[in-house]
Amino acid sequence: MSSTHDLTYTVTFGDCDPAGIVFYPNIYGWFDRCFHDWLGRFGGHAAICKEVGAVGAGLMQADAVFRRPMRPNDTISVSMTIREWGRKSLTLDYQIRLGETVTATGTEVRGLFKPGEKGIVAGEMHELKDAIARHEG
Repeated sequence: MSSTHDLTYTVTFGDCDPAGIVFYPNIYGWFDRCFHDWLGRFGGHAAICKEVGAVGAGLMQADAVFRRPMRPNDTISVSMTIREWGRKSLTLDYQIRLGETVTATGTEVRGLFKPGEKGIVAGEMHELKDAIARHEG
């Protein structure tokens, strides 16, 4: 199973704050975009969630370290690596690079949210892992 995914993005003026550097919430958005771009290889978020009876593969935790400012017209690479398939969570590591320079790193913990008797509950992550393996197979 593929455990990494990369995408390339060119920073725009609209991604930046008045000082001309990337506004930090956009970094979290790029992590999310990379995850969803990866899911696109398997039919996309909605299709894979429907396949496993989930309402979403959503965030349970997210953090980032900002190492170097990024500016308009910088072409960056966002890389995602699967660190761990847990029983009820998936841990992902991210790295954003401008050329060879690491500009930000981060981690997400995601759950597979399913309808339950008392509302939405965390489902078994092996269902998502198995669905992805079927699509890759």
